Amino acid sequence: MIEWTDVDLAVRDAVRQFIDKEVRPHLDALESGDMEPYPIVRKLFATFGLDVMARESLEKRLDRMRNGTSTDPAADSGKSGGMFGDSGGASAGMGFMLISELCRVSMGIVTGMGVSLGLTVPTIASRGTVAQQERWLPGLVTYEKIGAWAITEPDSGSDAFGGMKSYVTRDGDDYILNGQKTFITNGPDADVVVVYAKLDDGDPGVDKRDRPVLTFVLDRGMEGFEQSKPFRKMGIHSSRTGELFFHNVRLGPDRLLGGTESNNAGDGRDSARSSFSTERIGVAAMALGVIEECLRLSVDYAKSRTLWGKEIGQFQLIQLKLANMEVARMNVRNMLFRVIEARQSGAEISLAEASAIKYYCSQAATDVAMEAVQLFGGNGYMTEYRVEQLARDAKSLMIYAGSNEVQITHVARGLLSD
Repeated sequence: MIEWTDVDLAVRDAVRQFIDKEVRPHLDALESGDMEPYPIVRKLFATFGLDVMARESLEKRLDRMRNGTSTDPAADSGKSGGMFGDSGGASAGMGFMLISELCRVSMGIVTGMGVSLGLTVPTIASRGTVAQQERWLPGLVTYEKIGAWAITEPDSGSDAFGGMKSYVTRDGDDYILNGQKTFITNGPDADVVVVYAKLDDGDPGVDKRDRPVLTFVLDRGMEGFEQSKPFRKMGIHSSRTGELFFHNVRLGPDRLLGGTESNNAGDGRDSARSSFSTERIGVAAMALGVIEECLRLSVDYAKSRTLWGKEIGQFQLIQLKLANMEVARMNVRNMLFRVIEARQSGAEISLAEASAIKYYCSQAATDVAMEAVQLFGGNGYMTEYRVEQLARDAKSLMIYAGSNEVQITHVARGLLSD
């Protein structure tokens, strides 16, 4: 059984001090959209040296690639300087600790940071040429530039590949991109966007659902590339979400990850599927933060709120709610420790297991948050009592990174394939 190390706990305490000073006082501004989350994250990086660590990790990796000593770029992408540099070894829990602590206060900050550092960066690092990585990663790993990862479309949420309608056609050595993406985290503000699109080569013998998926990198301001204003959402308000539109966007081969179609992972589906697992296991840390904060607030409220002359914590139904929250906290924490152990040992977590983790943890966080609202009664429905925000944010975890209905399918397929 693993536990948080002394280093992890020291980091936790330091992060909590930062959050109390730099995040909690600005929650209302973040929730209303009056304040963007990116400057807070950049200050976090500067305060804890995460920008320096990420830059150094990336440069070492690029040096190995230039010198030909990195034989497996995809396996080496964990050292790309992405989600807090080298996420393996003894430091594996540190990034998850940071995610969990931030999610206690503002899940939206984590969502935006996670897509930029946990999806955009690893995709470029694992699929891109050295020149492509040198071009885009230095600004991304330090969060100087914001990344987005665009696969979802209006008619292809869970059927991401089969229903994909964004397409590219060849025009000499270039490609012409047309289509639309939606529900794109960081979409309104992203400087660099990884885009998945189908290749339309005019072959009538290939079903549209089965056409190859290619992966490109776009920069903000390109001709024909339009980024929408932020959507208004039920929760995670500090994460800015929007649509992307592509109108005859000309893309040179230098923007095709891998440089050629044969080096583009054969098909972008492989690249996306590896990212699905990364997203889903990250939900465990996010859920743990929500559960821990809901439990803390609920225990404090149960001790201070009186009814009929008694603290409500003395009533058995309130005790049942608190006990269920604690059981959920223990289960989710243990699932997160399973993820950390795998990172430390270099073991791979299958898509089916990642889906199981995401399914359970997101449901647990949502249940705990809704029970916290109920425990607070009328106060829980008011915005100044933060359980209201936590409940709205937690619900997104059941949809984020693939709906829970899709996770059930992946878990069952994993069981039935044995």
